[in-house]
Amino acid sequence: MSQKIVISAALTGAATMKEQNPAVPYTPEEFAEESYRCMNEGVAVVHIHARDPETGRPTPDIGKIRATIEAVRDRCPGLIINMSTAIGPGVSKDDRIAPIDAMKPEMASLNTNSMNAALANWKTGEILAEFVFENTFAMLVQYAKVMREHRVKPELEVYDFGGIYNILMVRKQGIFEEPLHFQMVFGLLGGVPYDLFNMAREKELLPEDASWSVCGVGPFQFAGGMTAAVNGGHIRVGLEDNIRMPGGELAKGSYEQVQWAVEVARLAGREVASPDEARQIFHIPKRS
Repeated sequence: MSQKIVISAALTGAATMKEQNPAVPYTPEEFAEESYRCMNEGVAVVHIHARDPETGRPTPDIGKIRATIEAVRDRCPGLIINMSTAIGPGVSKDDRIAPIDAMKPEMASLNTNSMNAALANWKTGEILAEFVFENTFAMLVQYAKVMREHRVKPELEVYDFGGIYNILMVRKQGIFEEPLHFQMVFGLLGGVPYDLFNMAREKELLPEDASWSVCGVGPFQFAGGMTAAVNGGHIRVGLEDNIRMPGGELAKGSYEQVQWAVEVARLAGREVASPDEARQIFHIPKRS
């Protein structure tokens, strides 16, 4: 089981729009169909930032989030749903955790440190948009306790080395069910870029029994995923992180990137985990 690889698909994120790639889902039906396509290609986990179907913008509206999550659950029984606690810029800290309390997914993202998050022109260095992505220690502890109460597995989102050290500190309070699951995010401006040394050092800092996955933003998606596959990690793909395929063409959907991840797993000599196997690998709490 330890050799099996879990593939996750992040379908939208907070920023990617149809203007960039028409395959980005907005409506509950679009989320459900894209989840279904990803599941059929080998995904065990879908990560969801719900959208306002009319504007396409990320939304904290519980009704809209509920409609999206229920549509995915109906279309994809057995698939693991991982909900966002970031949602999008400007959402209050209480609104960010409220959907977890309401929907009780099997997994949810738990961001590990505050950061200056930005979009930029990587060729010229011009900053196009920015905001302070707030994730204080108080929020980290509060969110972790809500997740534990509802038996939701936290996916600890690490954007730089400080996030790991933050978790190692608050872990001493006994707020997590062990072992932990981390996601190394590389390439978001304000965090660390992907390279072999950054990944190796982050992996070295993790608790020995922790599971871990790699999420690379933009072209880092492919280099990070390939490196994770041959070093015992797991892979996240999806239009949240990258709208293109390795050749530079627009992805037809997150499912096409899943096809790539399945091939990478095969080349690494690893079998793709089913949702039930992923529950074991990530130690997702059982529900009564």
